[in-house]
Amino acid sequence: MADTPKVGFTRMKDGTAEDYALLHELEKPYLALTADRVLDELRRQGDATLEGYRITRMTHGLQSATRAERDGADIDWIVGALLHDIGDGLAPQNHDRFSAEVIRAFVRWDVAWVVEHHGIFQMLYYAHHYGWDRNARDRFRDHPCFDSCAEFCERWDQSSFDPDYDTLPLEHFEPMLREVFARKAYDPDVIREGYVSPLTAG
Repeated sequence: MADTPKVGFTRMKDGTAEDYALLHELEKPYLALTADRVLDELRRQGDATLEGYRITRMTHGLQSATRAERDGADIDWIVGALLHDIGDGLAPQNHDRFSAEVIRAFVRWDVAWVVEHHGIFQMLYYAHHYGWDRNARDRFRDHPCFDSCAEFCERWDQSSFDPDYDTLPLEHFEPMLREVFARKAYDPDVIREGYVSPLTAG
């Protein structure tokens, strides 16, 4: 098997059009495997407990997505619920922003915004026990996605730590995840900047 061709430069500023055309082509198979890498990370979270909680990190995501689907949410909200904590492994202190960046190029902007800010909205349920401001989310009170984030947390995030809940398996959500990550990145028809979608069909 022939070696993969290489660019000629050692500094990016010295690259030629041909170098960057080569990199563009070589990147395509890697980009096509994004969904596989995300699925692998979810599976790794199945081996990692939420320390002190009664379920794993993966189960929390699956349970959130299961609740979203059963509430009649569309595919963007379901995948957002599934992956809202995908950043926990590498960025536990800012996992919400990390998770949002994983999905931002492939889902509606409001879904990405909610995932990015769900951490501060979740503080409503526990921050007072640490002497913190449980209403820190109020700084976003005038944002058009405020109500969506509050509802996301109430319906799907804070309630999804139940080991007895009938949670759907990862295999159920895999086709949805693959469909979302197969989209053209940052497609304006997908992102729909400024549009605030309902969380449920009802």
